[in-house]
Amino acid sequence: MLEFLATNLALIMFVSMFFFIFVGYPVAFVMGGLSLFFALVGTWLGVFKIFDMSNIVLRMWGGVANDPVLASIPMFIFMGAILERSGSAKDMLDATVVLLKRCPGALAVSVMVMGTILAAPIGVVGAAVITLSVIALPPMLAAGYDKRLAIGTIASAGTLGILIPPAIMLVVMAEMLATSAGNLFLGAVMPGFLLSGLYIIYIIAVAVFKPGATPRLPPDFGPQTRKAFWYALWRGMFPMTTLMVFVLGSIFAGWATPTESGAVGVLGAMFIAALNNRLKLKMMTEAIFSTCRANGLVFMIFLGATGFSYVFRVLGGDELMISTLAYFGIDTKWEMLAFVMVLIFLLGFPFEWIEICLIVLPVFGPILLKYDFSDHGVPPAALMTWFGTLVAVNLQTAFMTPPFGATLFYMKGTVPPGVKMSDVFAAMYPFVALQVLGLMLCIYFPSISLWLPRLAGFLE
Repeated sequence: MLEFLATNLALIMFVSMFFFIFVGYPVAFVMGGLSLFFALVGTWLGVFKIFDMSNIVLRMWGGVANDPVLASIPMFIFMGAILERSGSAKDMLDATVVLLKRCPGALAVSVMVMGTILAAPIGVVGAAVITLSVIALPPMLAAGYDKRLAIGTIASAGTLGILIPPAIMLVVMAEMLATSAGNLFLGAVMPGFLLSGLYIIYIIAVAVFKPGATPRLPPDFGPQTRKAFWYALWRGMFPMTTLMVFVLGSIFAGWATPTESGAVGVLGAMFIAALNNRLKLKMMTEAIFSTCRANGLVFMIFLGATGFSYVFRVLGGDELMISTLAYFGIDTKWEMLAFVMVLIFLLGFPFEWIEICLIVLPVFGPILLKYDFSDHGVPPAALMTWFGTLVAVNLQTAFMTPPFGATLFYMKGTVPPGVKMSDVFAAMYPFVALQVLGLMLCIYFPSISLWLPRLAGFLE
């Protein structure tokens, strides 16, 4: 019995992680607690040396606390908190609707365009989804929009925040894949716009073929004079669009690293709030408190994951994964890539993106590096950038797939009482299908992900 435990301790540890996360325990404490528990069990069985636990502290310092890339996360969270609480989002929605009011499904298309623009500066899905839901859902339902289309539009627009840079998820993924955050930022831009475009095409198609689901806005909606029209556009669109250009442009032009661009974004967000006379002490206090809470949660997960991955590998986790793949006959590069993509998609049902990253990337990233995709237009130097963007697109489903996607619960918490959870579930399916289509396009045409990094000279 003891010999069986010693031989299969890594497998038991891996299965235990799934079990405890699935029943609802916080992922940070699950990872940290399991690493300590299985280190003690391994010491008792003679397959782990207890003084090796000191290496975990060194890894936490060198790999997390002292990492300049991860230092950008607090800045991006702070930037999003300022934009959310300063009320700039409502101004943007009003301006977008005014600009697109003659388009079929104008309100829904406006929400999608707004979500695409907000995705860059906010970058936190919960903040983006709740902001869009509170601002856009009541007018969409009041205008007679099909409630499932309205919910799906807001949910999919809000989740673009994890893909369009500067997204926190991309910073985390860059760290776990040991690649450049700048490359992932640039690599994720076009896939993000691709998904946004697919969503907009679907909304317009619904508006054309099912007019009752997307009633047109009345002709007298919005500003009636040219002066009022341009003022609404300037107040709502110009500041946020300029902020996105500055945040991404500072990276693209080489003026700032991804870490420094977070500080650029915070300064820009404060400037927008001041421009609208909303830079108040109370607003900044609330934004700082929200940032500290979110930042503490993210880094607790990092620290727990560092301990888990170290103990798991010492107990033979890498060999376990390789032997499992060999057992299923997975040995070619396309079989491996398909296996990882399907695994991530399925994990999206019960787990959130950060849990999936912790489970998949440290294990399968190094394995994929052993394969050559040059014949598919992906040179070795670009492999992790391409793989990272594929994972990022796939992870959109982690937020939207029933029954545990986080976006589902954000939406349920903000929808009117008459909207059932089954309506929220049903609203997600068309948009999840579009995400899968987008993923297939990014796999078949790697230039979608690699065009911008090559243009910037990062993949020469």
